[in-house]
Amino acid sequence: MKSLVVLKKILDRSLETLVVIVMAVLVLDVLWQVFARLVLKNPSTVTEEVATFMLVWVALLGAAVAMGRGAHLGIDYFVGKLPARAKLATEVLVFFAVAAFSLLVMVVGGADLVASNFELGQVSPALHVNMGYVYLAVPISGFFLTLYAIMGLVERLQRFKRGSVQA
Repeated sequence: MKSLVVLKKILDRSLETLVVIVMAVLVLDVLWQVFARLVLKNPSTVTEEVATFMLVWVALLGAAVAMGRGAHLGIDYFVGKLPARAKLATEVLVFFAVAAFSLLVMVVGGADLVASNFELGQVSPALHVNMGYVYLAVPISGFFLTLYAIMGLVERLQRFKRGSVQA
């Protein structure tokens, strides 16, 4: 059990570092775009595309980071009004649904999307990068979302089984 905690911390730190790096690239890219357009009067042709691709990666990987921290988006007003045992049962259902969606839609469907793009050879207009690399964010973030959702599900099921229903 202790090794899983250490593994999760390493995974969390690695994913957070990756998100920070991608966000830094995004910020620098947008700053360069503004500088080139307004100061140099010679707008770059690739910065908008880089910004779009980096935003996709930041958003999807950021969702996985939020899930890992337990800070994922949810409407907990009504759930908070439920009795403790019903609240825990609702959390189990939500984590199961997130894991199923992430696995089936993002990992399986995303992998199919990536494979199709590599097979078709679709490239971006300005950077001439295969779009499969851009879409790779979907199955990768789906993997992390699935992993974190399963961890949350297991933890809630253990609490439910023990009868420890306090949040």
